[in-house]
Amino acid sequence: MSLYEKILNKKEKISIVGLGYVGMPLAVAFAKKVNVIGFDINEKKIDLYKRGIDPTNEVGNDEIRNTSVEFTADETKLREAKFHIVAVPTPINIDKTPDLSPVEGASRVVGRNLTKGSIVVYESTVYPGVTEDICVPILEKESGLKCGVDFKIGYSPERINPGDKVHRLENIVKIVSGMDEESLDEIAKVYELVIEAGIHRAGSIKVAEAAKVVENSQRDINIAFMNELAMVFDRMGIDTKEVIDAMNTKWNALGFTPGLVGGHCIGVDPYYFIYEAEKLGYHSQIILSGRKINDGMGEFVADAIVKKLILANKIVKQAKVVILGITFKENTPDTRNSKVIDVINYLKDYGIDPIVVDPIADAGEVRQEYGIDLVDIKDVEGADCVVLAVAHDIFKQMSMKELDSLFGDFENSEKVLIDVKSILDKREVEEIGYSFWRL
Repeated sequence: MSLYEKILNKKEKISIVGLGYVGMPLAVAFAKKVNVIGFDINEKKIDLYKRGIDPTNEVGNDEIRNTSVEFTADETKLREAKFHIVAVPTPINIDKTPDLSPVEGASRVVGRNLTKGSIVVYESTVYPGVTEDICVPILEKESGLKCGVDFKIGYSPERINPGDKVHRLENIVKIVSGMDEESLDEIAKVYELVIEAGIHRAGSIKVAEAAKVVENSQRDINIAFMNELAMVFDRMGIDTKEVIDAMNTKWNALGFTPGLVGGHCIGVDPYYFIYEAEKLGYHSQIILSGRKINDGMGEFVADAIVKKLILANKIVKQAKVVILGITFKENTPDTRNSKVIDVINYLKDYGIDPIVVDPIADAGEVRQEYGIDLVDIKDVEGADCVVLAVAHDIFKQMSMKELDSLFGDFENSEKVLIDVKSILDKREVEEIGYSFWRL
């Protein structure tokens, strides 16, 4: 009987190592079909899951309360599983080089508890070669087992889009790879249990690793192009959104828009590709240029805010600026690598200490990570400037009257409204008479 058949018949278990925005939905999905152990070193997170609380908002509290996933912070429980999926984050260091410590640490944990006949699949985003050249030696050292003889490996890049209720785990095509045909077949069959959109079998582990890095680098480059256009059009006095709306009437327009590019994928993955390319003696030109443009958008937005404050006859250092949204994207509590922080930090260089409102974000995480205390929007008044930084539905649904209540009691021409995500109707805002700017 194959490992897949044993898992299907519940004679063997699957383990998910790392229960964040990727691992937790994966664990819940598999648990509807087979026995699943959900492991994370964060005991506080495990406690929340055990109490039926979903801090990621990816599947919701009801799903967590009703799932059969065995949540644990006890790594020895991994010995009960034969199919291990590693879904830990892979961030970058301050110098923009890959930080592989989470995936290396997860490999050590799995290795210490690995048993013969197991398969280990990595979902963490890495540059080509990491799974075989870095993770396998760790697994072998910690377990005393031999890869290809006692256990096998594969790679299946995560494609979950946090906060997206349309493109979900089940309806996104899954790339899978294995070290040989046997492992590839087993891995593909296991993922087919939960992936309705279908499986793409990559020719090798390195191909699958490269595909993940490249698909996010492609998006990064396209957004960088739109950001560069936004900066040029701003100097020309042309509204970028109006240009994009006109351009998108053509059938082959790609639909990208300018914005702050953060998060744990698009804002990070290109650096993994750049790092490996430079190790091989190739200096990236297009990808690195795109990253530089996108990394500079926080400063561009902050400068636009300051200019509008000056034009509205505000004393910059004394200006009360309210920023709506701090997460890296809309409708998710995830604040990792949020570029809104860049806007805030650049404003501080001008002597402005912004008030930040975000009912979606985890206030504790924001305080711990960035030293910022979030403010309830009900307590905001007297603002000189309001910045719509993140397109949360809760902000998009605000009426102009509700937005106006955040400002001080002065002429509309002295009220500065900054729309980073082009949420508002420009004509409506300008008819009211606000000092308005959008990216």
